Amino acid sequence: MSLLTVIRHGQASFLAENYDRLSATGEEQARLLGHYWAATSQGFDRVYTGPAERQIRTAAIAGDQLRAAGAAWPEPEVVPGLDEFPAEPVVRAFLPGLMERHEHLRTWVDQFQNGGDRASKQRAFDAVLRDVSQRWLRGEVSSPDLGTWEDFCDRVERAVGGIRAASSKSSRVAVFTSAGPMAATARVALGLSHEATLELTWSPRNASFSEFLFTSGRFSMSSFNTTPHLNEARLITYR
Repeated sequence: MSLLTVIRHGQASFLAENYDRLSATGEEQARLLGHYWAATSQGFDRVYTGPAERQIRTAAIAGDQLRAAGAAWPEPEVVPGLDEFPAEPVVRAFLPGLMERHEHLRTWVDQFQNGGDRASKQRAFDAVLRDVSQRWLRGEVSSPDLGTWEDFCDRVERAVGGIRAASSKSSRVAVFTSAGPMAATARVALGLSHEATLELTWSPRNASFSEFLFTSGRFSMSSFNTTPHLNEARLITYR
């Protein structure tokens, strides 16, 4: 039996010019993750990341902690299929037209643009993202340039399938990715519907990990969205 550990990246830089960079909190979350693995004598035979800066950087910081402790940490391999679903392109493409037809979307956009604090802006942004993503999943809006939610889930399933096929028996594999691919991986293990998979996408915490057991003919979930390394409330973040 082999173990696949799927990690969501640390907190990114919401509202900054470059969202893809880890925030100071995100870097701390990644360090604590690596420290936890080192303290519990865990290492990995293979390490993979998606192509995003926040995914690669989370792996690098956690890996530094393991290497310093003498634990196994091979050079990470970048797998494009582990990237997040195209959330921002979906919103940019479809929000203007949807705002013309739906007043609640106009209200949320106004709250995002004119909200007085970070928390208000984040709530409005999350509401818009969730609403537009659900409409994209249902096929209410579409674009050949963006593909579909089903295309995204298939892309993640192929990426994880390739990683599993390349893994030797009884190996430990780490995958650093984002909330969407974490949910899409759970979909494979649990047989979730596409609607349930999208709903699950909103729940992973930053720098959380989920564990999956696998053999050549079995793939099952052992844990989901766990954060034993984050022992302060301020470190539990979702965006």
